[in-house]
Amino acid sequence: MDQFESRKPSATTMPDSHHDAMKEAPPVHAVNFRVLIMGLLVSMGGFIFGYEGGAISGYLQMNDFISRFGEHGEALGKVRTGCMVAFLCAGCLIGALVSAPIADKYGRKYSITFWNVIYIVGNIVAITARTTWYQVPLARLVGGLGIGALSVLTPMYQSETSPRQVRGMLVSAYQLFITLGIFTAYCINYGTESISGAASWRITMGCGFIAPAIMGLGVLTLRESPRWDFRHGRTDEAETTLALLSGVDRTHPTVQHEISDIRKQLAAEHAEQAWHEVFTGPAMMRRTLLGMALQALQQLTGANFFFYYGTQIFAAVGLSNSYVTSMILGAVNFASTIVGLWIGQRFGRRPALIVGGAWMFGCFLVFASLGSFALYPDNNPGDANARTNSGAGGAMIAFACLFIFGFATTWGPLVWAIVGEMFPSRYRARSMALCTASNWLWNFLISFFTPFITDAIHYKYGYVFAACCGAGAIITYFFVVESQGRSLEEVDTMYVEGVVPWKSKTWQAAEGQLDGSEPSAEKADSSGEHLRV
Repeated sequence: MDQFESRKPSATTMPDSHHDAMKEAPPVHAVNFRVLIMGLLVSMGGFIFGYEGGAISGYLQMNDFISRFGEHGEALGKVRTGCMVAFLCAGCLIGALVSAPIADKYGRKYSITFWNVIYIVGNIVAITARTTWYQVPLARLVGGLGIGALSVLTPMYQSETSPRQVRGMLVSAYQLFITLGIFTAYCINYGTESISGAASWRITMGCGFIAPAIMGLGVLTLRESPRWDFRHGRTDEAETTLALLSGVDRTHPTVQHEISDIRKQLAAEHAEQAWHEVFTGPAMMRRTLLGMALQALQQLTGANFFFYYGTQIFAAVGLSNSYVTSMILGAVNFASTIVGLWIGQRFGRRPALIVGGAWMFGCFLVFASLGSFALYPDNNPGDANARTNSGAGGAMIAFACLFIFGFATTWGPLVWAIVGEMFPSRYRARSMALCTASNWLWNFLISFFTPFITDAIHYKYGYVFAACCGAGAIITYFFVVESQGRSLEEVDTMYVEGVVPWKSKTWQAAEGQLDGSEPSAEKADSSGEHLRV
């Protein structure tokens, strides 16, 4: 791989004979057709979630939907609105937690197909609703089981399967597809909102069947995760998968080096693990809590404040067609995430998250201040017919777009990549399940309570999100190591050794550090490059 070919030869990285073999071997191409198809197909799990979130933002404002499911045929009300939005997240929370043991037992790809079927079942229940309002949130609860499980399995499968040179980009593609799903739903909502009758929202729901059908069937044509294969004694299959995705023969030194790393790490992980070991394993307490914090902070940036309630927010600002503004916001989100894939590869995970957190802090600070002190000249934000300042409203939309740009280029895609890389194979499924469950828990809390909070403090709510963005930048600086260009086994070693995060970019593994053994306490204590946590 380019990673090995570009690293200076030294005894601390690999034996000379192995390095010479790597130099003489045919070059490895980081991206080939199989890698591209795998990345695009599996990332559709993100599209499903994004589409569902973007769709609900639109049909909560559609006349037929409100007349069917609103209180006395009028407004939906805060409770019904909160339930319809948040029950999806509650299902996602449960799905994320139960997905791990199924994925460990039956494999990653078959689990992905199963959870796509579960989502389709939920969507069928939703689209057949007539006038019973609670059928919609219950259907979204079932669909959420599938989305939550896919939010664990998609980055897990990609991180375990992708070549290291493009692993971060492919895992981050999950977020790119979330943004594509949001934008697609916004466009469909715009096209259907003027239709009279149930077709206005049922067409949007019906289009939600396409992605899970393609993903659920398509993933069956892919190879199983090589690390899952290896853990279950299928060494030949693991070697074949790595070779195919790298575009080389099974005997290529790069493939054998990867297999050797996996074998050495798994040699110390042969025993079955209990759930509590995600906290008691080597350096696992710190990693699991950090992963859960990063996923929580991704929600607490406030991005879904715009995605779930964007149409209502921009209607409140005084726009004649808030669906158009939502489409613009969705387009900015999607285009910016494409830029974010390059930023993560070019500048690394740590700098991007730190700068992104500071950027979003500033944007939300301005957004909240404009909404609180300039939008309503008569200082009556609770009045539905209140007069608004169009200049302040336009500025708020501009800073909302700037915020989305910052989120989509940094915290949106890169948190999934970092969390997908920080855990060893033995604990990965369960640890990622807990981290993703943290994401969905805060997603649920924000989506359910936002109508009540905005009713009480209006745009001052933005100050809460601004503070969380600043906290995210600080936590990243002090606790997140740079994993760009590292094998999963190297990332594991950095956390076990307690490598100081702000020095992790230049860290190199010493000989014997990837043999599956734990580093000695003396070694960790004697090095100025390490930090005990």
